[in-house]
Amino acid sequence: MEGTLFYLIFWMLWVYVTFILSKQNPYRFKLAAIVLVIIIFSDRYLTIGNDKIYLGGLFLLLFTYLFLSFEKKGAMLYLFICSLIVSIAYITFLLFEIFDPIWLIFKREWMMGAVIGYLALLLHKDLKGRLLMIACGTMQGEFLYAYFISNYQFPYSIGDLSYLDVFSLISGILVGWKMLESTITTLQHHFHFLEKERKL
Repeated sequence: MEGTLFYLIFWMLWVYVTFILSKQNPYRFKLAAIVLVIIIFSDRYLTIGNDKIYLGGLFLLLFTYLFLSFEKKGAMLYLFICSLIVSIAYITFLLFEIFDPIWLIFKREWMMGAVIGYLALLLHKDLKGRLLMIACGTMQGEFLYAYFISNYQFPYSIGDLSYLDVFSLISGILVGWKMLESTITTLQHHFHFLEKERKL
């Protein structure tokens, strides 16, 4: 069912930000509001020509642009270039899905999540940067893909629940990887400390 993964991950995120995240965190209220807005508008859309633009995806892109505007110029330029790379990868995947669907050996969401997630890991070291990059890149990819297939008179739903499922999955992969990195770093420090104590 479309949107299941999105609703599961985003509601978990909203609960974490609202009730578990430290109240001293300056981004707490903003993040909770953003997540809630995306959830509320996820199934609402505008119709432009043959295409539907879902407001959840549109708001996600606008909030991403807002966060990018607060970055330093160098970081903003790098993230923008990275998001273009993600957009190209995203469109390429969707085009392969149309013209050569036989190579999709697993569920499309999982294959796309693995490919885009791995690309994000290669392009950026910071979790915040990775999330901004995939949000910006994939939504820009949605608009570019819709423009491309409009030449063939195919209707397309931009930023719909199936897209939000993919975005949620990629975000979950990146957060999970960051948690794994943090756990490994903590264990390394712990064992290094134990080794020092033994030598003493």
